[in-house]
Amino acid sequence: MDPLPSRPRAQIYLYGMTVLSTIHRLAGDYPEADSYAEIEETHVVPGGETGNSALVLARWGHQVRIAGPFLGTQTREGVLGFMQERGIDCTSLQHDPSFEGVRDLVLVGGKTRTVFGRFGHYFRGSKRWSAPAAEDIAQADIVGLDPFFGDEAEAVARLCVQMGKPYVTIDCAPDSLLHRGAAATVVSNEYLRGHFPGADREALLRSYTEQGAGLVIFTCGAEEILFARRGGPVGRVSPHRVVPKSTLGAGDTFRGGVIHGLVCGLGDEDVVRFAAATAACVCLRFPMAFDPPGLVEIEARAALRD
Repeated sequence: MDPLPSRPRAQIYLYGMTVLSTIHRLAGDYPEADSYAEIEETHVVPGGETGNSALVLARWGHQVRIAGPFLGTQTREGVLGFMQERGIDCTSLQHDPSFEGVRDLVLVGGKTRTVFGRFGHYFRGSKRWSAPAAEDIAQADIVGLDPFFGDEAEAVARLCVQMGKPYVTIDCAPDSLLHRGAAATVVSNEYLRGHFPGADREALLRSYTEQGAGLVIFTCGAEEILFARRGGPVGRVSPHRVVPKSTLGAGDTFRGGVIHGLVCGLGDEDVVRFAAATAACVCLRFPMAFDPPGLVEIEARAALRD
């Protein structure tokens, strides 16, 4: 961690998806059908929206507690060993010995990463994730909330509002309970394409800001990032141009950057710039889990203007 006492250190509760990922990095681009590709290297590490956010936030010196999917027979050792070694509090993760655990397989080739999983099966089956603990939220300075766990995710949002705890969420509808109470909502281009095909991005951004009280950020891969608040102007930040080793985890850690920026009391544009710099620095690593970027590196990149 970066031992710089001038930077705020926060108690952060992250409720959402942590998986155990098997990641194959290919020697070249992702192959066409019925062809061949060489595997350059393979790693088994924790990932997911919450898992990746936790890794960067802990790297920056925050006290991070994670909750969400049950650990299973194939994930308990890998997740707990890796995360606890990095100072991440896993005491709110429950173990289900009748369950293999949540895993995925990722192929990284050139500038692409392709994820294979069984998440549809996972969410159609029995609930194998924990309800949020009110005491975890009460102890937190800020919360990161994934939208994937239905009623339990909404329970986190309600508890945050009741306790006056700011939370940052991702990829949810503008009229959703999760968005309405959020201090910041980060919406990916993948989500926008899937749920609002052909929509004008600025008009859609306005719809989000009108229905929520917090900062709204639209990311778009290598394209311009848009952000705004209700009644305010639309801001624009260009993402950093880098030659990526892998884009895996860039979006997840962007959300981590937003959480850190809010903790530090940054203005909206500086929050977005810090988050964009975080994602860029993550793209220069493979796999990011072994070497999350530190604050000095990210802040130096964030200081670069478009």
